[in-house]
Parts: sequence; structure tokens; C-alpha cells
Amino acid sequence: MLLISAGEPAGVGPDVVLANASVLAADSVVLADIDVLAQRAKLLNLDVPLVESTRPAANGKLAVWHHRAPAPVSPGVLDPANARYVIDCLTSAADACVADSSNALVTAPIHKATIGNGGIEFSGHTEYLRDHAKALDVVMLLATDALRVALATTHLPLRAVPDAITQELLERRLGILANALTEQFGISRPNIAVCGLNPHAGESGHMGREEIDVIEPACRALRARGIQVSDPMPADTVFVEHNLEGVDAVFAMYHDQGLPVLKHAGFGGAVNVTLGLPYVRTSVDHGTAVDIAATGQVDSGSFLASIQLARRLLRIGSNARS
Repeated sequence: MLLISAGEPAGVGPDVVLANASVLAADSVVLADIDVLAQRAKLLNLDVPLVESTRPAANGKLAVWHHRAPAPVSPGVLDPANARYVIDCLTSAADACVADSSNALVTAPIHKATIGNGGIEFSGHTEYLRDHAKALDVVMLLATDALRVALATTHLPLRAVPDAITQELLERRLGILANALTEQFGISRPNIAVCGLNPHAGESGHMGREEIDVIEPACRALRARGIQVSDPMPADTVFVEHNLEGVDAVFAMYHDQGLPVLKHAGFGGAVNVTLGLPYVRTSVDHGTAVDIAATGQVDSGSFLASIQLARRLLRIGSNARS
């Protein structure tokens, strides 16, 4: 079963859910306010039969695990009064996945500032779901059909990145990535290209020593464990086509080192996957886009790709266990 958290109600989360209702109906449950979805469907001129249920519905109806939004929802108007509602929807979905790993979680975007303005500490889905599942650690991976990019660090200010990158962290997160590529993506011996932190991967220490002192030792330790990783490569050339031949994932040191390339190559069709959780979690590659909520202009390609990848990963995991 797919658990779909509809995200920020004033954004495009409800829009992409409703646009894909026929794709979701057979095996999915949406966590949202059923009245918000009904109102948004009316604004979008979509005929989507909704039914309250915590299990997938029959006869083409879209099951909604109803959580009431305490404040009225207007498309495009963010309201911190609904912050707890958004988190409650997410938590109920995550609870169901922790209780049964044959479920998968697909998340629509959340507006982090609005959650914070509602008095809730929230740095992102990735960190929240890690803490909720009591996972040792997680890795953010974005994937298209042609490219996968994982991150050593996620939502950190740039000045904090070098101090956060330790040999222990790199070994742990590269291990999570390698294991997930095998267990979830079905790649028997994954090959990972590792980015350096500094320009030209430090230029032999002339532009920084993090590659020599931290990243290279971590890569050697992973290879000693039988995990196929490169030494740190210059990030400005690692994505050149011939350097990606035979590579199953690129491991970038920070958020805006790896993700701009991936989003340029596949924005609107990329999927965010959280590795290291005890269940499958996928998400869209875009934000809440409150400016186009309820206008019918949203491209739901990334949401559809998130659904399809979640189902694929569930199948691979099921086959591996059988």
C-alpha cells in the first residue's frame, strides 16, 4: 500500500494528488482533509470520487485518511495555523510504514517556513522521518531514469559543510547508499563516483586538504569492505558523460553541488528517495509552488514518477525477501 501525505494544503500537493487519482486509487491512501481535496477538485474541474478510509478503496474511488485542517484553506495563502495538521498527516503515514514495511510513503511538498512559523521545528522531510523512525542515519538520493545523485550533507548552510564532513560520516552514508542500491534498486555490485569538496578535488592539497585528510581515507575504507567507490573526483567534471559510464550513483558532498546538475537534467521527472529508513519513501523534486496552486498549471510528472518508483522499489524488496 502507498501512503500519500498531501503536504502543504495551500500549495500544489492537493493538485498533484487529484491529477493522479486514477493512478492512485487501486493501492493508495491519501492523508489529508477530505473537504480540502473536494474543494480543490471543484476548483480544478476534476471529477474525483473521494471516500474516507484508511485502506485503499474499491470502484475507482480515492481513499482519504481524513485529518481535519483547523483553519480554512485558500489556495496560495499559507497559514501557520495548519502547520500541526500537515505534520499530523505526515506522522500518521510514517507510523503506518514503520508498523508495516510492505507499505511505502510518498510525500507531497511541505512549506518549511510555514511549519516553523507554526511553532514546530522542522528542517525537512529527510531529517524528520529519520528521527521518527529512530534510524541511525539516512541519505538523500535524487533519481531520474538516467542519473542518481546522493548527498553526504543535506540542509546545512554552506559555511557549516566542511566541519560536518568527517570520515565517519562519509563511511556511514556511503555504506547506506551502497546497501540501498543493492537491496532497494537491485544492483548487485554498485559503482559509486565520489565528488571532492573543493575545486579540482583540492588540487593535491593546494586548494584544501579535505580530500587528502578525510574523503580519500573514507573511500579506501569502503573499498576494503568490498564497496566499489572512486577516489574524490572534481565535481565540475564528474557529471561529464564519459565519466558516468558504468556509474550507478554520484555521491556529492553538499546539497547544491549535486542537485543542480540532476535537476537541470531531469526537473519535473526526478524523484527524492530517503535511504536508510526501514521502509520505502519517495517524494517530488519540487516545492509547494503556492503561486500556481489551483490554477491547473502544475506539472505532476515528478509526483507520478515518485509513485512509480515507490511501487518498483516495493516490488524489488518483496522479490529479494521471497
